[in-house]
Amino acid sequence: MPGSIQQVTTSESSNGSADPDRIAQTAVAGGEDLQVIGPDYLLRLATDDDAEQLFELGKDPAVTRFFSWGPYTSIDEPRAYIAALAAKRDSGALLEFVIVERATGAIVGVTGLTEFSLRDRRAVVGSWLGHKHWGTGVNLASKALVLHLGFEHLGLERISAYSHVRNGRSKAALERIGFHAEGVLQAWHWHRGEPQDVTLHCLLREQYLRTESAAHAIEVSGAVPPAFVAPTSTKA
Repeated sequence: MPGSIQQVTTSESSNGSADPDRIAQTAVAGGEDLQVIGPDYLLRLATDDDAEQLFELGKDPAVTRFFSWGPYTSIDEPRAYIAALAAKRDSGALLEFVIVERATGAIVGVTGLTEFSLRDRRAVVGSWLGHKHWGTGVNLASKALVLHLGFEHLGLERISAYSHVRNGRSKAALERIGFHAEGVLQAWHWHRGEPQDVTLHCLLREQYLRTESAAHAIEVSGAVPPAFVAPTSTKA
């Protein structure tokens, strides 16, 4: 029920697939209390009070250089972003979180999943971090959290990611996590008045289970919105 807290830890069925009983149990109405908690960082849903911190992070042109948005020029922009998130969760379009440093409570970036195909058990992960948090390990830690949620609690079998073809830092970071490049998507994004090429990266659940990220101690609390949970039936 909405507002209920459920403590969930990683578990698998005997065949190595995500446990459908656990997935069904955590897919309840609501989701406003959903958190994914690691040793140093946690993911939670954004609130109106987060707009100022997001503005400070997102107003840096270096942060949004390869993105289809930004940089922020007004506090109204992160406020509008936050206000639109609930409807996107309800429709199953976007499940996005702020990344919070547990020791300080400070927001260091944003990560989440989009482009869901529940029938095919796949989605796309995306992240951005404040400039001063680049190279600190937060990308690996936050990706471990969202990958755990996707593979172990949403029933996904494939998670993809995009990187701009000129963004070597992003490409290298994804490869360190375990993603592999599948090819280039030409004119995939429109940004700064012209089409942009991106590299498509992929991580399958069976590959994820062999990565360092899968070994992280991670806890999921709260309700997973049912719009994001893949069907447990093996039938197409």
